[in-house]
Amino acid sequence: MTLGLSAAGDGPEEGSGKLPAGWARATVADLCDVNPRNFDDEPDDEDFVSQVPMAAVEAETGRIDASTQVRYGDIRKKSLTRFQENDVLFAKITPCMENGKIAKAEGLAGGRALGSTEFHVLRSRGAVLPEYLMHYLLQRSVRSVAERHMSGAVGQRRVPRPYLESLEIPVPPLAEQRRIVAEVEQQIARIEAGAEAASTALSSAVTLAEQVASLGSRGCLEKGNLFAAPLPKADIDDGLIPDLPVGWKWSRLGQVASVVGGVTKDSKRQGDPSYVEVPYLRVANVQRGEIVLDKVTTIRVSPEKAEALRLERGDVLLNEGGDRDKLGRGWVWDGQIDNCIHQNHVFRARVVGEEIHPKLLAWHANGFGKGWCDRNGTQSVNLASISLRKIKLLPVPIPPREIQEELVKMIELHLEGVAVARAMAEGALARAQDLRASLLQAAFTGALVPQDPADEPASILIDRVRATHGTKPPRKRAARKPRPAPSGQEELPS
Repeated sequence: MTLGLSAAGDGPEEGSGKLPAGWARATVADLCDVNPRNFDDEPDDEDFVSQVPMAAVEAETGRIDASTQVRYGDIRKKSLTRFQENDVLFAKITPCMENGKIAKAEGLAGGRALGSTEFHVLRSRGAVLPEYLMHYLLQRSVRSVAERHMSGAVGQRRVPRPYLESLEIPVPPLAEQRRIVAEVEQQIARIEAGAEAASTALSSAVTLAEQVASLGSRGCLEKGNLFAAPLPKADIDDGLIPDLPVGWKWSRLGQVASVVGGVTKDSKRQGDPSYVEVPYLRVANVQRGEIVLDKVTTIRVSPEKAEALRLERGDVLLNEGGDRDKLGRGWVWDGQIDNCIHQNHVFRARVVGEEIHPKLLAWHANGFGKGWCDRNGTQSVNLASISLRKIKLLPVPIPPREIQEELVKMIELHLEGVAVARAMAEGALARAQDLRASLLQAAFTGALVPQDPADEPASILIDRVRATHGTKPPRKRAARKPRPAPSGQEELPS
């Protein structure tokens, strides 16, 4: 079945107050027990339960990995979140909520689990299917509104329980909910299959672009004879040095370019009146094969330092530190910002005497240099880095000068073709996201499956649930300062 999206004005509009026949509106507090403290059936200490950290919930898919099992008695006294089969988990903390870490609990050991304290737990009272509720909450529009209601410090913002309890959702008859869930899950399976194919194509395009650039920078895009070119030994692990075409040679980065480190921010002297304010590039700006300038910060430095580190068109920027796979990545500065300098975690390599085209150098650093930097970098607890002394020893293939411009044009021509394939894959992924959003909007406005007048109206079932459980107004709670968890009551590892 294809999506039954109605034309404008033909069906109920979200937020308009109009609902299909038999539907009703109800708050989450009407429909669910929110954050129930106990299991319906308390396990024995020897029973196994699932252990579900935040990392076990996939973003936006509604899937959960409940394969990790522990003895209940081993973690029973820890301050963790209890939930059971068919409960709906809603990540309350940033950025997990915005990323869509929302799922129906299923496949739990013994039907029970203990998990992250950053989950809200919604246990249906019977008027709403857990799957229906999960898909409703997974809508980006719902998460966007929830984000605006978050409270707390930056980096620790959370969706408050009172907001979630007061959230009003459209509720179809139970029989129609089943039809909606079945159709949604069938269509999502198709969308995800297409998205997976697009993701595979995108990954292949990225890999192909890296291979084209790396092979091209060594003159290997076209078939030809290759020869072992000499490279003087240095106090470094070069690994296997590839053969080169006739007329090429190996050199070291420090022999073909002037390489310098960048500026370290001196917080104590930022108010010095003799200092000048200039834009500067950070590791985040220097990506593999591109310079990203959507967020460029400024720094105050001495006029002498600003002049010494001022970037010139054709400078090759290479990362000195960060995650290990980011060492040595970079691209060519094209003079996009006047008087721009670079931070200490970014090297600047300025080619001397037009020995090598800057793009060939950058492509080589992103290809061969990636593995070379990984072998020769150092690792601290949270940061990998490569020293200025070592980066100057990076082996660099030097083609004859007279072929360099044509070589660059040939590589760029190949990369343009790969870029078309990449753009198509990215477009397919974007369309998959849009299609999922349209699907869910149709589902929750009554446009996805037909209504059946024989279905018991949702209002009747909701009234029965209210009569059984009572009406719980959303609780109001004064804000309080967070307290550190006592020893032994810590969060599950992710």
